[in-house]
This record gives sequence, structure tokens and C-alpha cells, in this order.
Amino acid sequence: MKKIVFVLLAYSITLSAQESVIDSLEIQNLEEVIVSSVRVKENIPIAFNNVSKDEISKRNLGQDIPILLNFLPNVVTTSDAGAGIGYTGIRIRGINSQSTNVTINGIPYNDAESLGAFWVDLPDFSSSVENLQMQRGIGTSVNGSSAFGASINILTDKISEEPYFESANSVGSFNTLKNNFSFSTGLLNNTFEFSGRISKIDSDGYIDRASSDLKSHFFQLSYRKNKSLFKFLNFGGHEITYQAWNGIDLQTLENDRTYNPSGIYYDLNGQEQFHENEVDNYKQDHFQFHWTQSISSNLISNLGLNLTNGKGYYEQYNENGSEDFITRKWLDNQFYVINYNVNYSKNKNNLIFGSTYSEYDGDHYGETIWSQNSGNIAFTDLFYNGNGLKKDFSNFIKSIYQFSERIGIYADLQLRKIDYRTSGSTSNIEDLTVNKHYSFFNPKAGLNFTLNDINKIYFSLSRAYREPTRSDFENNINIQPEELVDYELGWKFNTKKFYFSSNLYYMNYKNQLVLTGALDDVGSPIRKNSGKSFRKGIELESIFKATNNLDISSNISFSRNKNIDYKTNFDGVVTNWGDTDISFSPDLVSSIGINFRPKEDINISILNKFVGEQFMSNTESVVSKLNSYSTTDLNFIYRFKRSKHFKEIIFTAMINNIFNKEYVSNGYYYTYDDTWSEPNMITTIEGAGYYPQALRNFLLGITFKL
Repeated sequence: MKKIVFVLLAYSITLSAQESVIDSLEIQNLEEVIVSSVRVKENIPIAFNNVSKDEISKRNLGQDIPILLNFLPNVVTTSDAGAGIGYTGIRIRGINSQSTNVTINGIPYNDAESLGAFWVDLPDFSSSVENLQMQRGIGTSVNGSSAFGASINILTDKISEEPYFESANSVGSFNTLKNNFSFSTGLLNNTFEFSGRISKIDSDGYIDRASSDLKSHFFQLSYRKNKSLFKFLNFGGHEITYQAWNGIDLQTLENDRTYNPSGIYYDLNGQEQFHENEVDNYKQDHFQFHWTQSISSNLISNLGLNLTNGKGYYEQYNENGSEDFITRKWLDNQFYVINYNVNYSKNKNNLIFGSTYSEYDGDHYGETIWSQNSGNIAFTDLFYNGNGLKKDFSNFIKSIYQFSERIGIYADLQLRKIDYRTSGSTSNIEDLTVNKHYSFFNPKAGLNFTLNDINKIYFSLSRAYREPTRSDFENNINIQPEELVDYELGWKFNTKKFYFSSNLYYMNYKNQLVLTGALDDVGSPIRKNSGKSFRKGIELESIFKATNNLDISSNISFSRNKNIDYKTNFDGVVTNWGDTDISFSPDLVSSIGINFRPKEDINISILNKFVGEQFMSNTESVVSKLNSYSTTDLNFIYRFKRSKHFKEIIFTAMINNIFNKEYVSNGYYYTYDDTWSEPNMITTIEGAGYYPQALRNFLLGITFKL
């Protein structure tokens, strides 16, 4: 609480220094200030991509944000249900979501304990995104946990000057149905605006019973006066998804690739049955307040406040010999955040100071709601009950100094202090007691050099630290924080018809928390420290405007991702596997898109994605190998603007995987020791599970705009 008071006091002192008001800035510029502290521009030496609202809308028919980002450089996406609705994930440079920092309007979105970003909790959120930026590498200093391979920062809808009402609807394969309604009052009296959206998405999923019942909302009240902008936002979602995280084995993949073992049990006749409520049921609400103030011609400040409430459970049918019982594993949490930043710009120098304080309080507990032949179960008792409390305070200062017309210098210093404590039990551990205090200093520096009007080169060197998660401590109480030094060297070539960029990177890790391939009892990935490891590669990206109606975009990433002297227990002894590929890190990822506009109102796109082979283990075991795959999507858009009753009607058709390829984008790998087959012998048994993705499928959409 003292830190919150300190930040509020600093904000009031800053405002007291307000100078005379200058010519008014456009409201759009003030809104960009909300995310300016965590974003980069062309004068900052970091690899990034910006995605606009218009680009998102072309494929926004109900799939989650990771799927909509699938064609960005060095990106691999996954979907438990197989069709991009429900639980989805994104890996950038082979790095999982726990190492990707996500912010919404500068507020951290990653779950503070697991560090994961659960997009399913915000269904159809892409319909309320004004734009987003994906940074690769450590990137610039961000709010919340450090970026360890990428960051995604989102700016939600801007103020609409004009009133509107829209209805976006889509239908598709697997009984997919999406309906949303969005509106804005427009800017009333040149001061107020109220806007909002409500959405409903249903899908059976490609995988058996992998259904999704998703509801969400987004409301925003804005006030603009002179040089001040105030925004109050409430958004959230309620998701009920049938569990599909168990995957299937290789034999089932070959014979029945849509089979879902989740919820399986056997009746008294020994017949296979499935629990109808084997679901993940979770509700999350976000409340944000933002105050952006233009203090003078050189000084702009922003204050952001956030409260996130989340509560929900996993329900599971359990069989243990003759005993059957149904459990619910609950999470009930609150997340408080206060952000403050000041941007000072004068002459050749641009300074940004930022400060963030957050508190997370999460209760974890399990209850038994039904049992059979289990007389010793007391339904009033919780079979586990624990708490996690995490406090995070960080400050950073960034400087972008234009040394000359050609040379720009970038410096970024961040200090994070973390206090993390747990108490009570988990579903696997009788007493999980963690009391950790971390202080991380994350410096970054870089250089931009403009050769001429069309050529720029840049170099950056960054260091960052990242703390373990709650599940990391559950699996290894001696888990260590990970450390990364990131080197980036890039070149950008830009003319009216052709854009090309190349980015070389070398990411040197100490104690990197790599995925082992295994999952815990609720489907979360298990990680372990890898000692020394590295990722290095080159990312190439181009856009060619062949004609006024045709453009071709492409990107390709070549990389090597290696553990050094990776060690595990195998066949009862510690085995040094030497230099091995890091799990879930393909050496080659590429995309190509052809966009054709035969008429002003018609847009046709063909998009291809290739992902090279990868291993789900860190031992390069053939059992853990995922084969390479290539998919092609077709996107068609027709805008009809000559309607008597509507301002615009937009028809969208999207056919995914048009060549009907069978492929797997994700899975898991596990081992266990066989100590009973042969006396005095330990034999390690390997196994793998797979998440097959949908064959050819379609989505059709129609949007009405008033």
C-alpha cells in the first residue's frame, strides 16, 4: 500500500508542475500514450510488428488472438480443440506463453502466478482491439514479468468521433456460431463517449466433445477535455470448455484422430462412458481506469489502475480401483495494478519514466462433489487448500537520444522487486511453502543508424531475469530464476513498392526454464532449469507491392535452439545428453501471403504456413518428435456499400487448411521408470501425446454496420 501512495503522490506532484496549455493534441495521440511506455517505434532498435484493427478484422470470425497472429514472423500457434476456438497458445521463437509478456493498455495480463496468458478467458477480445504490437526478443521494458522471447501489447478501442452500431455474425464447421453487437454513442458535446460490445461464441470443436461456450463483454466510458483524457473500462469473459488437454497416443492418432479421452470412466458393465461435465468453467472481469494528461508541450503523463477478479474450476471424474468420485479444483483470485509513466520529449531527447506496482492474491482449493463406494470421503472437507500471494514493484527509465540525423542511441534501465509467498496444500503436495524475494536489474541499450532514406541498421544488447511460476515450485522447490542476454542486429530496407527486413539474434541463457514435454494434473506444462542454453537465428520479412491491386508478403526464420550438456535421469542413472535441441523449437518457420484486390470492394488472400520438425523433449528422443507441416488458408472479403438501410455490409469467407492436411502442432512427452519387469533393473519408459488439428474447415461471416 505504501508503494501505491508513493506513485499517486508522484503523479500529483507531476501535475502540479503543469505549464500553460499549448495547441491541442489530437485525442488519438493521447490514447496512444496509454501504451507508449511499453511500445517501440522505428527509432528504437528492436524487432517488432504492428497489427492494425483492419488487419485483425479480415480474419476475425471467432478464433482467438493467437490464431489471428499465426502468420507473423517466427510464430507457431496451437489449439487444444483443433480449430482455434477454446484453449489456444502461441510460441514465438520457440518460447512458450509463460515467457511472453502480454499487456492490455499497459496493464499486465499474464497470470501473476503461472505467468501464462489464457486467451480463452477473453473470448472475441480481438473485436475490441484497436491495434497491437508484437516484439521479439527481450524487447523494451514492460509492465509485469519480463519478456523472455517476446511481448504482445494491446491497445483497446479508441474513442469514436461518430456514433455507430455493428452486428458481426459468423457460422462454420463443427457447429461454430459467433454473434456480437458493438456500439458507440460517438463523441457527445465533444467530450463524452460510451461504447461497448457483447459477444457469444459456441463451437463443438474438431476434437470429440471439445466444446466451447464463450461469453464476453467490453464497455468503455471516455471523457476528453482540453489536454486531459479519462477512460474507464470493464471487460471480461465467461468460458465453459470441455477439457481436451489429455491428447491422444500415436496409435489413436492414426486410427481415430478426433478421439478425446477426457472424462472417461467405465460403468458397472465395463462399458466406456464419458463424464458430461468434464469442463473448465472460469469467469474473469477486468476493471481499468486511465488518466492521460498533456502537461506541457514537452511532458505527457499517464496513470493506470486495474482490478481483475477471476473465479472458476476444473471438474474431473476420477476412478481409483472400486472408488469413483468427482472433484472440482478451484481458483479464486484478485489482481491489483497501478501504472504510472511520464514521457518527456524535447529537442533530440525523449525520456520515459515508468513505475508499476501489482498485488496478486489467489486461493487454490479442491472439493469432492460426488462419490461412489467412497465412504471415507467427507463432502464438507476440502482435499487441498492453499494460497499464493505475489507483490511486484518495478521502475524503469528509457532514453531515446537522436545524437545526429543518422545516429540514435537507446538506453533502458529497469529494476524489479518481487515478493512471492505460498502456503497450504496442493492436489499433489501436502505443504507447499514458498517464501521468495527477488531483485532483478534489467538493462538494455542499442543503436540506430540511418544510412539513407531507404536503409537503416540497428543493434541492441539486453539482459533480463524472470522468476519461476507456482507450478515450477510444485515440481521442484529448488527451481532457480532464469537469466537471458539478448543480442539483436537488424537491417531495414524500405521503398514505395518493396519492404525488406532482416534480424539476426543470439539469445544466451542461464538456467532457462525449458518445457520438459510433460504436463501436470490440470494440463499445465512442466518446466525445469536447463543450465546453459542458447537460441540463435535470422528472421527475414518482406512485402512486395507488385501492382496497385496485388501485394505479396512473406517471412522466414532459420534458427538453432540448443541446450548445452543437458542432463536427466534415464534407466536409473544421470545421463548427459550433450548438446540437444530445446523442446518445441523448430529450426524453420515461414509464412507467405498473396493479397489480391480485383475491385475496391473485393479482397482475396491466400496464406501459407510452414513449421519445421521439432521435438517435445530436450533429449531429441524419436518418441517425442513432431513432424513438419504446411497449411494453406483462403480468405475472401466483399464489402457492400450501396444498401439503403446499412452504412456497410461485409461478407467474409475463410477456408482453413484448404488442402485437407493431417497435422499436429502440439503435444506432450513423458517418461516413467519400470522397476518391476526385471529384478534390480530400472528401465525408463517413454511416451507421447498429440493434439491433432482440424482438417479442411470453414467460417462464413456477415457484418452489418449502421
